[in-house]
Amino acid sequence: MLAQVNPFLAPSPLPYEFPDFDAIREEHYLPAFTDGMAQQRAEVDAITADPSEPTFENTIVALERSGAVLRRVASVFFTLVSATSTPGIREIEAEVAPQLAAHADAIALDAALFARIEAVVAAAPDLDPESQRLLERYHRDAVRAGARLGPAEQARLRELNSELSALTTDFGAKLLAGANAAAVLVDDPAQLDGLSADAVSAAARAAQSRGLDGHLLTLVLPTGQPALADLSDRALRERLHTASVTRGLAGEHDTRDLVLRLATLRAERARLLGHPHHASWVVEVGTAGTVEAIDAMLGAMAPIAAANARAEADELSADAGYPIEAWDRAFHAEQVRRKRFDLDAAALRPYFELERVLHDGVFHAAGLLYGLRFAERHDLPVYHPDVRVFDVADDDGPLGLFVADFYARDSKRGGAWMNSFVEQSRLLGTKPVVLNTLNIAKPADGEPTLLTVDNVRTMFHEFGHALHGLFSDVRYPMFSGTSVPRDFVEYPSQVNEMWLDTPEILTHYARHHVTGEPLPVELVERLAASRAFGEGFATTEYLAATLLDQAWHRLGPDETPDDVERFEADELAAAGVDVPIAPPRYRSTYFNHIFGGGYSAGYYSYIWSEVLDADTVEWFTENGGLSRKNGETFRRGLLSRGGAVDPMEAYRAFRGRDPETAPLLARRGLTAPPTS
Repeated sequence: MLAQVNPFLAPSPLPYEFPDFDAIREEHYLPAFTDGMAQQRAEVDAITADPSEPTFENTIVALERSGAVLRRVASVFFTLVSATSTPGIREIEAEVAPQLAAHADAIALDAALFARIEAVVAAAPDLDPESQRLLERYHRDAVRAGARLGPAEQARLRELNSELSALTTDFGAKLLAGANAAAVLVDDPAQLDGLSADAVSAAARAAQSRGLDGHLLTLVLPTGQPALADLSDRALRERLHTASVTRGLAGEHDTRDLVLRLATLRAERARLLGHPHHASWVVEVGTAGTVEAIDAMLGAMAPIAAANARAEADELSADAGYPIEAWDRAFHAEQVRRKRFDLDAAALRPYFELERVLHDGVFHAAGLLYGLRFAERHDLPVYHPDVRVFDVADDDGPLGLFVADFYARDSKRGGAWMNSFVEQSRLLGTKPVVLNTLNIAKPADGEPTLLTVDNVRTMFHEFGHALHGLFSDVRYPMFSGTSVPRDFVEYPSQVNEMWLDTPEILTHYARHHVTGEPLPVELVERLAASRAFGEGFATTEYLAATLLDQAWHRLGPDETPDDVERFEADELAAAGVDVPIAPPRYRSTYFNHIFGGGYSAGYYSYIWSEVLDADTVEWFTENGGLSRKNGETFRRGLLSRGGAVDPMEAYRAFRGRDPETAPLLARRGLTAPPTS
């Protein structure tokens, strides 16, 4: 009876176990979480009560099979927390987050279960490589979770994990509400001079949707707001920039106390687990291995990037005729770009229409590389009218489902990401159902969705994550798809970006949405020539955020500062990246990756992965570029393996050597400026 009432209590009857959103209601989540936790707890109790000798099958595999209800409800619920949050969903999240943390601790710190895991390890069973890796992973994760701590330490650890879970939930909720509240209302349409017609239309609809008169410039998650590149009104640019960088600094949406508390508790937990700080605990299981390795990379790049950013600021100020500020940089960079490369970013947008980019760009590249075929289907219920679903198949048959949620809305957090509704596992007999979520401004009905180059890059990037999930070919759900070290997870997505400006792909999708004419060859060439323009700024803003992340998470529990803004300023100055026109890509008060998401002490992952990415792009070039042979080599050697193999061992087997940094430095144009 319960399974009939609550759709999470049994597998979805829909193809690929796609969530039955027609049946799912908000009132189903809490009971499903409660039942799911109780069911998994009972499954674990059955494992520990088993009188037979602990074996890989009756302990480790049994653990992998446990928690089916919890997996189903969590995959849907936490996708909706980010993609279409409501007051009810936020209330449920606040209630259930500490419960889930306590549930995870109850399993991780179960002494009888850990004894069985250690007994299996001691027995040294003869296992295949993936099974051996699974056994090692369960043992490692239990130790890292505190299984060897004494009762008093474990009790404190449970308290820490519960509070940390509640605080990260609170941070995300305040950030979403604060970003919505900080949107800039423009009363005089003349102030919008420079914005494209569709951007002005989107701003009008944003205001109308909130019952406001005028035009509303909503905020994206990073510091830099897209409209700053186009707005000619300097005062409005300053208003928009100020709204962005002051998020979380005042009023009911102030996140500073959360930032300080999160940093303190993470530091205490790390020390309890035998580490000097949170960053040490995080990097222990990454491919970087040590904080010293991270420091070596960041330390080598930061001074070069900052010097280039300062040189770019001088050049832009000279062109502007006045010392530019942070809110001027994007606008004047666009002016210089137009002069130097005869390239107008706004003039490119008519050639990047969403449907064409998706089908003739993203999907087309995947077809040429991997033999994938996509067919949109309209028979599956979705959680929002904007969501679309595609069947994905290759020469061997059906592969899974790709779900796309492209448009921005007030209930969706900023940025872009990939989720899985269902993860591939041969043990569970499941095929992947993966989701890409973006935040593209939605045009009026009947108008085309015209993208910026950054939008196009984001589509290719996120689809690289989707491919990682779709190509997964592992036995155990622990290793499925993107379940790899945090500093490796961005690698496949960044590699997929290479195809957006590969001539064979670019000429296929970059066509004028009215005339169908291809992007002129001279524009293609100028676009390629301009790619490294502004990389000093782009790299500096990224490194500034990365260094802030590391600074917050290198603190001991007794070293937390009392002033978030002062701490930021001091750390940026100490690292040499306090460049006024290049503020951090995220300031601490709206740094959702590290205070509301899963990248704490791990934001370095993007550039760490980009070293592998740039080296891999070089491999494709050396081996003939876009071909099925190269695609299959990359797919079979890396994308399909998930976490079932050591990622760096897989990379070395694929590349034939360790990665080299020279291709990345060349790509970003990061050469030391000449000395005076």
